[in-house]
Amino acid sequence: MVAFESKSYSKRLLHLISWSHWFTFFNIIVAITLSALYVFAESPPNTVIGNIYLYTTWFSHMGFLTFMGFVLILFPIILIYPRTRFIRTTASIIYTLGMVLLLLDAFVYGRLGYHLNASSSDQIIQLIGGLIAHNSLKFWVICFSTALLILGLQLTVSNYAWKHLRDLQSIKFVKYIVFSLVAAFFTSHFVHIWADAKLDYSVLRQDTVLPLSYPSTAQSLLNKYGFFDEDVYLERKTNTLFVDENTAIYPSNGAQCSVNSSIDRSVFMVLSKSSLNINQINNFALKSEASSLKLNHHIDNALPNDSWFNMFYSLPTVYKESVLSQNTKPLFIQAIESNKLPMTITVIGNNSLKDTWFYNWFSSKTELSDISSLIFSQNEKDFTERLNQTKPGFHVFYFEDEKAGQFELFSDALLLAQRQKSQKDIIWLSSIGNVDHTQGLTIKPSLIVVPETKNKRVRRLTSHMDIQPTLLTQWLSCPEVANALPNGQDILGLKERRVIANTIDSGFMVFNKDKSIFIDKEGKFESYSRQLKAPIEIKSDFPMMIDGVKFIKRFNEQQ
Repeated sequence: MVAFESKSYSKRLLHLISWSHWFTFFNIIVAITLSALYVFAESPPNTVIGNIYLYTTWFSHMGFLTFMGFVLILFPIILIYPRTRFIRTTASIIYTLGMVLLLLDAFVYGRLGYHLNASSSDQIIQLIGGLIAHNSLKFWVICFSTALLILGLQLTVSNYAWKHLRDLQSIKFVKYIVFSLVAAFFTSHFVHIWADAKLDYSVLRQDTVLPLSYPSTAQSLLNKYGFFDEDVYLERKTNTLFVDENTAIYPSNGAQCSVNSSIDRSVFMVLSKSSLNINQINNFALKSEASSLKLNHHIDNALPNDSWFNMFYSLPTVYKESVLSQNTKPLFIQAIESNKLPMTITVIGNNSLKDTWFYNWFSSKTELSDISSLIFSQNEKDFTERLNQTKPGFHVFYFEDEKAGQFELFSDALLLAQRQKSQKDIIWLSSIGNVDHTQGLTIKPSLIVVPETKNKRVRRLTSHMDIQPTLLTQWLSCPEVANALPNGQDILGLKERRVIANTIDSGFMVFNKDKSIFIDKEGKFESYSRQLKAPIEIKSDFPMMIDGVKFIKRFNEQQ
């Protein structure tokens, strides 16, 4: 060792570079082996050209990334400080960190569908945090054991390559392996160029499989997750999105809610076609003596009739046609009917609900031009007294656009009347429906009043799809039935950060805690600027889009 360190700079440098080439070659083999986790996480291509691309890009891309790690990191260090022990130790640590990072990225990709990235750090942290919370000892033992095992392998390979450098240099077949990797590199790129021109999605859908690979497109990812068929892609550019497995059966176990004779309060759902704002919600909360939860991050991103579907069925709009064709009522309505509770609906203004698919569910239907008959009584009973005499049940009040002012008057009267009731009711105040997708990209603040809960502001995302699970749990005491609705959650039990998505005819919208995006069928991304109060074009956010797609497909996957 002393003799080697005393050699001239050029000789030491050449010797270390030769060793580093072999050390990197062994790491290329390790990287290709570990990256099989990415390949196994995906279903195999169904075409010959897709399989050719899979294997050529797998071997060549991982070999290229590993070699670039040598060129960009290890090689400059060798040039600057060519000391044997330092270089060998540093190289082992660098490649150990790289392999551990590769395993972490493969794990995240297998669970979430995308690689490590800053824009989805919340979901990644939540995923890892959940593992630690489940069994922290097991998590840390596996992590440290894996890191030590890889470091041991690196040191062993480093020592072997150093001691057997002359023997390794005499091996002839290695150059054929290197030539094969280079050939695979060019083959995979030529195949991808051809696939781009021919729109061959058996190739294009693989763009996001390996880390730092090709930038994908919205169409490729939508195809990958079954949102359109590449065979009829051109024809579907003007049609609605669909889910391949859109024949999922809507559950019919709402009647399993045991008949509960102790239900002694009503649910009043007061809905407005006009959007509400934060100031209105704050004013309503001040008038409520019972516990009120301000839903300042509430989402309603569908067109009017679709919003009613989202609310009643707790499902994204893409399932509407399939579910309604099954003639199965929502679990919530099934549970109400099994408890023989009254259901009423009152429409104030022009009745646009008369011909809707849900209107006949209600046993009592009332159409009014204004709220005078609701607030003022002809038989001298005031509003509070009549409210106290109302049998426990489900009561919907819907205000058309021109009655927005009356919506506020009625809501105020309802909340003030609750102060004099011995048994407080559950009340939900919200807007419903949007004119277009631009309006759907905005937040729609709402208010839910649930007695005997602590006053608080819900800081998590909520949506119309959460209303049914919340009422099943908080009113009808059927949390086990609510669990059959994977797209909605009990609002009072929200703890995790969420991504919520929904479809419309021209694309779909995705929300997280920071922003909202709309992706049309041509792959263009739009977001909504609260400062500008207008839609803006943004850089493609594929991790958020993937989270949205997974949210939409959750109902199918549960079944």
